[in-house]
Amino acid sequence: MSFQQPPLKDKDLSKIANGGHTPPSAHPRLAVWTRSQTLLALLVLAISAYFALEARYFASPNSYALCSKEGPKIYTVDANNSQTQCIVVQGSYIVDQGALRDIRKRWDRFSLNRIISLRPLLDFRFIKPGAIVVPGLSDSHAHILEYGATQQLPLEGTKTIEDTVARVRNFILSNPDIFNDTSKFIMGGGWDHTVWPTTGWPTAAHLDEDPVIRGRPVVLQSKDCHALWVSSKAIEASMPFPEAVDGGIIVRDGFGHPTGVLLDNAQELLKQPEITEGDMLRRFRVAVRDAHAYGITSIHDAGLDPASLAFFKRQAELGPLPIRIYGMTYFDEDKEYWGNRTTPLIADGDGRLTARSVKFFADGALRTSGAFLYEPYTDDPSTKGFMRLDPQILYDVIPKFLRDGWQVNVHAIGDNANGIVLDAFEASLQGVNVTASRPRLEHAQFMTEADMKRLGRLGVIASIQPTHAISDMWYAQDRLGPERVKGLYAFRSFLDNGARITLGSDFPVEAMNPLSGFYAAITRVSPDGKSPHGPDGWHVYFLPLTVLGRFPEQRISRKEALRGMTIDPAYASFTETVLGSLEIGKRADYVVLSQDIMTIPASKILATQVLVTAMDGQAVYGEP
Repeated sequence: MSFQQPPLKDKDLSKIANGGHTPPSAHPRLAVWTRSQTLLALLVLAISAYFALEARYFASPNSYALCSKEGPKIYTVDANNSQTQCIVVQGSYIVDQGALRDIRKRWDRFSLNRIISLRPLLDFRFIKPGAIVVPGLSDSHAHILEYGATQQLPLEGTKTIEDTVARVRNFILSNPDIFNDTSKFIMGGGWDHTVWPTTGWPTAAHLDEDPVIRGRPVVLQSKDCHALWVSSKAIEASMPFPEAVDGGIIVRDGFGHPTGVLLDNAQELLKQPEITEGDMLRRFRVAVRDAHAYGITSIHDAGLDPASLAFFKRQAELGPLPIRIYGMTYFDEDKEYWGNRTTPLIADGDGRLTARSVKFFADGALRTSGAFLYEPYTDDPSTKGFMRLDPQILYDVIPKFLRDGWQVNVHAIGDNANGIVLDAFEASLQGVNVTASRPRLEHAQFMTEADMKRLGRLGVIASIQPTHAISDMWYAQDRLGPERVKGLYAFRSFLDNGARITLGSDFPVEAMNPLSGFYAAITRVSPDGKSPHGPDGWHVYFLPLTVLGRFPEQRISRKEALRGMTIDPAYASFTETVLGSLEIGKRADYVVLSQDIMTIPASKILATQVLVTAMDGQAVYGEP
């Protein structure tokens, strides 16, 4: 008789496979429990993933939507000059944009997070009726600490020498610490001899004639920062002066004695007290305060004082700067080449200081007859102006800086100076990636037609200051004559020849307000609507009729002007991927303006107020 084992059941096979133990899943109750655990674990994972997603995209306490109830009033300044109704800010960045209804669908929905927190995922902030939003404004050529210094004793707007002297006297009388100490240096700035009824320069004697001022060291910077007017006491401390100065002038009387005015490089002869860290900090705070009030979030500091950049670096080591600074390192021709021994400072992360450019001074200024011309000045045939450095230096050093990764920025104002600098650029840019190096002409005020074409062909950026045009238009023709003056501040011609421009103010030479530059660029008239050529604008020659109608020469459009204060300065400072426009992925630097400067009559632009200035999504001026 044989014995036949019955077939094994599934649970027996499971038991054998588990070493004689019945697996948990073989028990019905345990199987249910295990499935429940699995489902619970999957649910926990799903909820965790959801909240992680919301934490990443929605649940940040710094997330908000900035919108207009009046439609697309946010000028993004993207490649298409688009307008939108809302931008969504999370932390320091823009993470979304679009119509209000679409933003609400994507963000203001009923979610688990909203149920738990009892609040919307996104804070919606609405700008006031009539207001607009533009990217944070940039000034592509300015002098930060010099601005702060001039605010101590501002001389802008004085009508005569006597008026200026009176302002200095009143400053002394209003400050007991200065009045009681005759050894203290008195510093001021902003005087402009081109608007005074008298011809010629002021003198130390004009200051010394006042009994309150007499015997005190007084140093007064001119409006264009290319001249110093000083007292006899200030001169005495700096004597003896050399007979001549390369790239500068010591104004002298008929006996060869200094009269009290030093031009361009001669300014360096004056011995002045060292500026303390406290002095620089006070000046910096004043400049930043005013910049924020005008909607400025980025400034290209043009390296007038070599000590400025060192100060900014020290401040950056203490923490994030209150404003973005693109610093230009001053080039001193008396020092050895340093471009291969110094690494450009390029901000990353939350860094707000970049210093990757070198600043040359090719010539002086038109206002002080120091701009280097091809032909003599019409109102002073004895001079063509002068170069502040030997042109051969440009040929020797520019290629080295470009090779070592530095951007090269050259101050050039006269037509001859601009021609010389473009010659040097043309020779130096052979085989160089211009898009990577982005060389700049600072000012580019007066150029021949041939050099305007060359500017565009070479890819050199023109860093221009439109408010200079409406300041200089009242004396420019006397200085250059009726034909040559047509090549002065020819902004439209730059663009028509394919050049890229970027707008600045050169403050404290001109007013800091970037809307003044915007207004000047699109109108070429003074704030009260006047020009030497009438209310249509200075050198606004009407070209033949086209399909678009008459287009005024040398004005630029509002879109071009807005780009010149936003994305173009970003490009000129290598930051166009993170700044300059209100696009997804870029830093949330923006300005809320009380009026739509893109559509209102030009005469109303200067009445526009800044309501909010924000950097990295946080208001630094005004109420969000």
